[in-house]
Amino acid sequence: MIRRALIGLALFSLVLSPLAMPEDVRLPGTPLPAITAQEHELFRMGLEDFTEVEGASDGLGPAFNGTSCGACHNVPVIGGTSTITEVRAGYRDDEGAFHELQGGTLFHLFSLPPHTCQPKIPPEANVIARRTPIPLFGAGLVEAIADETITAGEDPEDRNGDGIRGRAARITDVVTGQSRIGRFGWKAQHATLLAFAGDAYRNEMGITNDLFREEDARGFTAEQLKLCSVTRGLEDIRDRRTGLRGIDNFTNFMRFLAPVARGGISSAARAGEGLFIAIGCAVCHTPVLMTAADRNPLFDRMAVALYSDLLLHDVGTGDGIVQASARANEIRTPALWGLRFRRPLLHDGSAATPADAILRHSGEAEGALKAFLSLPLASRQQILAFLGSL
Repeated sequence: MIRRALIGLALFSLVLSPLAMPEDVRLPGTPLPAITAQEHELFRMGLEDFTEVEGASDGLGPAFNGTSCGACHNVPVIGGTSTITEVRAGYRDDEGAFHELQGGTLFHLFSLPPHTCQPKIPPEANVIARRTPIPLFGAGLVEAIADETITAGEDPEDRNGDGIRGRAARITDVVTGQSRIGRFGWKAQHATLLAFAGDAYRNEMGITNDLFREEDARGFTAEQLKLCSVTRGLEDIRDRRTGLRGIDNFTNFMRFLAPVARGGISSAARAGEGLFIAIGCAVCHTPVLMTAADRNPLFDRMAVALYSDLLLHDVGTGDGIVQASARANEIRTPALWGLRFRRPLLHDGSAATPADAILRHSGEAEGALKAFLSLPLASRQQILAFLGSL
């Protein structure tokens, strides 16, 4: 795993120029460089739909967390994160097994008047978690990474004895029905951007679509849903002019959204990057993964400097929720590119700074944490300077 991280750093040095452009050259929220005119139009239409505020007549609700994608993904620009959190809940029995309540784990924050279908967390829930939105910058490049590239980093049995047991999330893609390796979401519950978009449209805004056709309101009967749902039937329909659904537009925006350019790299940041690798952080936060061969040159064998292995790990920051392939305390390694624009940190927003987030690590990351704490203060500051350059 260390060797893989070092190879990733070598790859990163080869592509440092295009991904480390000055911030005034490529600001967050711009499309990928070398995008075609047609792709730019798809990106523009996607951005327009991504920021559109939905109402009851559009299918919003009956229960929801936001009225647009941009309501939760807007810091520092549209496509980023925010301080809004969704709520997940469940029940863990005396033997430690996790159970969903009322058929799911998501409990919405809002509902349409007269609020007949406002989900309430059942009193028996003893696991309650919050999750912040994950930034979407560079999502198309992440999608273009081959499943085999992700599984190559697995070591669930800890065969090399480093204490790190990353494993790939094996899920069924709702778009194709095929077994895939998940990479999107805190639990790596989706493998494709279209599935991710469809899930969010229904789960976060209550708008049914071709991939998720049923309303999601915890604990309510079909009769109650009829009373509080304004629209009938499938709510995300194709635009007659473009032939595209809302979930297609969201997918195009995310697919062509560029990663955040690397910030200024000081001598302290360069030294900190070496230390970051030396103490084992880069085993999970892999500097670079490569995309597969692709007919589109935007995604064809590109080095993706995301600082994540896209694997599930238990590093002491899990939320206790079992979802898709992920166990209760597993979280997909968060990508660190664009970190300097992201606050708060961790899945629940409980860490105010990168230093706070580091100190929360345990479990598989215990060795790296101990190594970090054993460093002189100046060396720890160099690692923080490196993280501040991402």
